[in-house]
Formats: sequence, C-alpha cells, structure tokens
Amino acid sequence: MHFSRLGALLVGFGLFAAVASAQSSIKLIPMPREIHATGEEALTHGVGVFCTAPCAVEDRFAADDLTASLLARGIVGSPGAVVIELARASAHPEVKFTDEMRAEGYVITKIGKTLTVIGDSAAGVFYGAQTVKQLIEGNGESAVLHGANVRDWPAMKYRGLDDDLSRGPVTTLEFQKHLIRTLAAYKVNLYSPYFEHTQQYASNPLMAPPGGSVSATEARELVEYARLYHIDVVPEQEAFGHLHHNLTWEQYQPLAETPHGAVLAPGQPGSIELIKQMFTELAALYPGPFLHIGADETVDLGLGQTKADVDSRGLGAVYLDFLQRIVAELKPLNRRFLFWGDIAQDSPDLLKDLPQSFKDSTIAVAWVYSPEARGYDRFLTPFTNAGMETWVAPSVNNFRKVYPNNNYALANIQRFTADGQRLGSTGQLNTIWNDDGEGLFNQDWYGILFGAAAAWQKGESSIPDFQNAYAQVFHGDATGDLNEAQKEMMLAHSVLKDQAKEGDGTNSIFWLDPMSKDGLRIGAQVLPFAHELRLHAERALTLIAQARAAAPAAPGVSTGPKTYDPADSYPSAATTLRETAAIDALEFGARRMDLIGLKFQLSEEIAEGYERAYAMQNTTDKKQRLNVSRELSDINGVNGRIQDFIDAYSLLRDLYEQAWYRSNRAYALRPVLEHYDYTVGIWEGRSDRLRSAQRQWSDTHTLPPAADLGIPPPAPAAK
Repeated sequence: MHFSRLGALLVGFGLFAAVASAQSSIKLIPMPREIHATGEEALTHGVGVFCTAPCAVEDRFAADDLTASLLARGIVGSPGAVVIELARASAHPEVKFTDEMRAEGYVITKIGKTLTVIGDSAAGVFYGAQTVKQLIEGNGESAVLHGANVRDWPAMKYRGLDDDLSRGPVTTLEFQKHLIRTLAAYKVNLYSPYFEHTQQYASNPLMAPPGGSVSATEARELVEYARLYHIDVVPEQEAFGHLHHNLTWEQYQPLAETPHGAVLAPGQPGSIELIKQMFTELAALYPGPFLHIGADETVDLGLGQTKADVDSRGLGAVYLDFLQRIVAELKPLNRRFLFWGDIAQDSPDLLKDLPQSFKDSTIAVAWVYSPEARGYDRFLTPFTNAGMETWVAPSVNNFRKVYPNNNYALANIQRFTADGQRLGSTGQLNTIWNDDGEGLFNQDWYGILFGAAAAWQKGESSIPDFQNAYAQVFHGDATGDLNEAQKEMMLAHSVLKDQAKEGDGTNSIFWLDPMSKDGLRIGAQVLPFAHELRLHAERALTLIAQARAAAPAAPGVSTGPKTYDPADSYPSAATTLRETAAIDALEFGARRMDLIGLKFQLSEEIAEGYERAYAMQNTTDKKQRLNVSRELSDINGVNGRIQDFIDAYSLLRDLYEQAWYRSNRAYALRPVLEHYDYTVGIWEGRSDRLRSAQRQWSDTHTLPPAADLGIPPPAPAAK
C-alpha cells in the first residue's frame, strides 16, 4: 500500500464526498454518509481477502465472514485477483477518525487493484466488510466490484429489532442464527426476543409451553453466536402487563390484577418476587448491557385488586410507583432497563418528579406503529423534558395482515426514526408483532432492512432510494422486478385501505366468509375494487416469476439443498437469487391478497348464477333447462366456483405450512392449519348442499330457494 497516495486521497476526500454521494449510482443498504464512486472492475479472477497484521481475532472473523459470503456467490480468488485488505486504523496512521467514528465507523479506499477497509474498532472493520459485500454485484466470474472511497459511521448508537416470540410462531435456533447474520450484514447491533411466557425458567417451570419455548442452553448459544457478529441479545420479559398465559395458572392467581387477566397486581408482594426470579435467570443467560421489562398496555390496572389505589392516587402514580419498585429490586443485576413508554407518557409531570436514580437506570422506548401527520414529538418529549434517555420503536406493520403494509411501515420507520434522532434518541428498536399467530418472519425483511438503514443513516432516510436498492442488495436481483413486486403489494394494500375503505389486507378479511352477514357487508365495499386489487397482486406474482426466470443457476454458486425438504420451501428452480425464502413469502402474500378479491367475485357469481337458475326452473324450454344445469355446474362442477374456493384455500394451506417451517418450530402451527381446514370444510359443506340441489333438479326439475342453501341474494345493481 502506498501510504502517500492513500493519504493524499483522504485529504481531499471530505471536500467532494458529500456531493459525490448524491451522484453515485451504487446501491447500498444502509447508504454510507460519504461515498465517491471510483469506477467498476470486473472480478474475472475473483478476490483475495486479507487481514493486515496484527490481525485481531475479531478481524479474522470479519475476513472469514466476507470470504464465506463471496464463496457462496461463486467468487473465488485466483492469480490476478482484486485484493481486499482489512486493517485497523493503527496500521494506517494517515487515516483520521473523528471521535464519532471510532466506535463503529470505517473507511474504505480503492487504489489500483486493492480495496482497503479500515476501522478503529473491531465493529468498524466488520461493518466495513459488510459494505464490501454490497459493493460486489453479481456472481462467479461475472461479478463486478463497484469501487468507492467511503467514510461512514452510524447516526444512532443502538440499532435493534424486537422479535415477538410469544403470540404463535417461535423461531428455531437455526433460523435465529440466520437472522443474526442478516441483521449484522445491515449493521444492526441489537436483537431483542420478546417473551411473555416462552422463555424457560427453572424457578417457574409451568410457564413455558413444551416445544414452544427457548431453553437456557439455546439462549446461551444464541448470545455467543451473536457476539461474533457484534450484536447484543437483549431479552424482553414482560414484567407488568401482557402476562395472561402465565396468570392462567392457578398458583399465580393471587398475583393477577383480575382473574385470569394479563396484569400483575402491584400491591401483591409476590408480584415483585416473581419478577425478581425471572430477571435473575435472564441476567445470567443474557449478559448484555440491557434488560427489557416491557410494562406496556397494562389495560387491567385499576380494574381489580388495585382499584382502590388507582381510584385514590390515579393510574399514572400507581403505574410509575410499581415501575420504580421493579427497577429498584433489579438494581443488583447492574443493567440498564428498557420499558415501553405508552403508559408513562401520559403523566409528564410525574415523570419530571421521578428520582434521578430511576432516570439513570432506565431508557424509555416510545412506540407508535402508524404514520403520524403531526410527527412523533409528543411521544418523546414527555421523557426528554424529564431528562430521560429515549429510544424509538416503529414497526414493520406485519401484524394481522396477509403481507406487511409497507405503505405504513416505511413512512412510520422513516419519520419516527428521524424525529427521534432530532430529539436525541440514542436508539431505534424496530418491531415485529404476530398478534394473531399467523406471522411469517420471511415476509418482514423489507421493513427490517429499511429500519436498519434509517437507524444508521443520519436524518430522514430516502424511501425511493431504499426501494430502488432493495432487490439488488438483498436478493441479488439485477432486473429490479422484485422491487416492483413489493410496490405492487403496497398498491394492493392501498386499494383496500384507501378505496374500498375496508382494512388493509388483514387476515380477518382473508378468512371472512363472503356469504356471511359481515361478508356481505364488507363484500359490497370491496367488490367494486376487486378487479384492481387482483391486478396488483397478480402483477406482483408475474414480476416474481420474471425475476426468478432471469436468474438461472451459475456454476459454483450455492443454490441451497439439492433435494426437496418440507422444512425448506416448496420446490422451485435453482437460482442465483439470494434469500429465496423471503421471495417465496412475498409470493405467498400476493396469492393471499389475490384471493381476497377473488372470493368476493366468486361469491357474487354464485349468487347471480343460482338466481338465474332458480328463475328458469319452471321452464318447459329444453334449451333453458340445459341452461339451468349449466348454471348449477358453473357453481358446483369440476371447474365450478365452489371448487375454486376449495382449491385456493387448500393450496395456500400447503404453501403456508411449508413457509412456516422455513423459520419456526412446529409449536403453534396447528391452529392456523385448522383455520384453513375449517374454511375448506365450509365450502365442502356448500358443495354437498348444492349437489343435493343438483340431484333435485335432475329428479324433479325443481330447485330449493337460495336461502335454504345458504346462498345470499346478489348485490343490488349499481344505479
């Protein structure tokens, strides 16, 4: 390395980097603060990755991780290869690191055939190596290096993901490791598994369900694995509300605010003792700097054992007193305690009067999961005005939906994170929630990656830039079709939310029987827009197919298992695309979205067809009698509308089961599959009733009234 050339380059770097970054066409997530493209270089001879002596153990890991990532893409080193050097700042004294860069910042320089990654810390070297992964586009001998000079460091110190493991899906340890690797690749440094009852406790063995909980051994293994990737695992154990599954056990009934409710009664001495038992075990398993005590949505508080106290002193006072007791009792664990801010934010004056010791021991995590036209200041200022540290918690908006509503997710993440940065929030904790137990983690990556970008980048992150980069960076899709598929799903959500004014692709509308009372009412709203809804969903499916077709397998590129495994995915052609489970999950979401529109169309066609058949039943005209048989067959024949329902839900049931096992344990799958089976059974029952009507027509040339078969009348004609 010619230090004089490198030094001269760096002296001038700051003068043009900010301008050059705006002109750069390089696609990266997150986008570095300062980047200047230096030109592309074909990697015909691959790359060689080296760690400059003295090479710390952590830096060797970063080099090995980068090498393994490139090998998986068929990029191997040979004579004449481009050199990627990983080094500490101490080996390059001519490179200057500002104080804000030292903890996690890095510098990348490209001179000749050498790309040098320099960090002042192990984290900085590692994050620089992650950027290099993205600077290399393509696979095998056709790969290209986008040369660049980079100076980069994060806007927020803590960049995390809160992962709901208590409302159905519980991910496998293997998938959690994949999650850790992927989060680290996008510079996330904190992972927070959310527990209500799914962490196993030796002191309270009744709580955790068999097969659906995390053991102490698994927790320790995950923590050690995450440490290699510069990620702290921060467990969240609900310590006040959201404890229904625990409080259904009879032995804990004295601690429940209301019988079999969800909130611990603050006045019961056993409540604090239970919290101490759980968190003492957690602290031993998860030795990071934080523990998360939850304490959100304490909806039962003041309705049962604590009613007199709340009536006398007020909800805020009782709530904050118990929060102080929890933190005081857990002080020997020597951690900072995170808590959700939704209850405390309503008592700004009480927050100001809290002891300084409590403020120093806690971090308020403000959470809001929707776009807010007025901004997010009002969720943060009750804490900042009280002199408390804050984090922001947006959401990927996956909860209770056939696919995340990324219209809401991206806007929420973008603005909430930017407002948090402006008001001094030190962290972002993006969230995943599986409220109805149907969530598929692999559908959530779009919002997860944008959250990573928003927390790392300074100010308001660009949504269009992210949308333009996502498919290439995450999937290796050079066509951009997967970017467009994501946009089509956003448009489909908009049709339901903004035009039909009925939800936004919720699971409830997916499961809704279109011939039920609610189904008829909601169907009347959705049906005028079903055509447009379906075109967006089907356009997404077409774009996904095009992206797959354009990315055939290349020699030397890993394409995953060679034989079909039910726990892997439904079979598809080997492809150079990456993260194919997320592509499968996107396709599954589009199929479900399409069925929302189709079922209201089919239901209306069944009603109209039967009405026509019933009106013709007294005819003596031979041709019209044939038409009656045809109408009935269109409803209940081999290719009839009822069979369309049966086929669609049956296919989606199988695809769901396969998608589930891509990330989850078997626990909690059964209720969702039963919902599919139940829905198929509804239509099988209708098929049987229609078959009886078809026999009656054949025998007597009469038909029962539609109401006897559970068929509603057609919707009134539009005026």
